[in-house]
Amino acid sequence: MTKRTYLDANVLIAAFRGESDIVFHSLEALDDPERQFVVSDYLRLEVLPKPTFLGRHEEVQFMQTFLEEAAEDVPSSQELTRRAVSLASQYDMTPIDALHVGAAVTAAMNELVTIEKATKPMCRVMEIKVISLHSENSQLS
Repeated sequence: MTKRTYLDANVLIAAFRGESDIVFHSLEALDDPERQFVVSDYLRLEVLPKPTFLGRHEEVQFMQTFLEEAAEDVPSSQELTRRAVSLASQYDMTPIDALHVGAAVTAAMNELVTIEKATKPMCRVMEIKVISLHSENSQLS
């Protein structure tokens, strides 16, 4: 069964940079043939501007390739923004995390994969299954 998956920006960044212990789990999620990835403008906003500004062409290419090959794009909408505001208010999430969760919920994803610690507000939402790769015991299946 294919899992419709929304990746948090930190998963993509870790996969490219390979700077943390999490890189193995990040690459494992990206290489999983059972996952169908869905992206949003909010994800683009987090992963493209900084490496573009800094002239990190390989990182920009990596991110653009992932974004272009994603199966689906969740469009920005008033519904998504309302949902993000509601989620941020309910769970005390940062605005960008609320937009990511709002996009995943609006698009009826099966899961959202992040590197946030399991104690962070994003990981406490009940509206979608959130998988934290931060733990060595993370379960991607």
